[in-house]
Amino acid sequence: MHDPTDPIGRLLFTVLSMIAEFEADLARARTREGMAVAKAKGRLRGKQPKLKPTREAQLVALWPAGSHSSLELAEMFDVARSTGYRAIQRVGPAPASAPASAPASTG
Repeated sequence: MHDPTDPIGRLLFTVLSMIAEFEADLARARTREGMAVAKAKGRLRGKQPKLKPTREAQLVALWPAGSHSSLELAEMFDVARSTGYRAIQRVGPAPASAPASAPASTG
């Protein structure tokens, strides 16, 4: 049976932990070096946008008409609603909201 107060076991565990941490540091350093090289070559691009510029322009053009809800637009362009909102936000302010049909209470 293993004794939790065994000094040899704790020492072994500590040494293995140090080795694992050192290897993780090496991996992070290699990743940073690789990204720096890619950036220097102009190849560091990141995640590609879900909507191409032409499709984004189409979505933004349909939004002010008000004939489609945000969910319908998202389904039409096969994106999440948040993607559509961000595209609209990049272009400009949201369309003016429809006037309220109920009068304000004076009560």
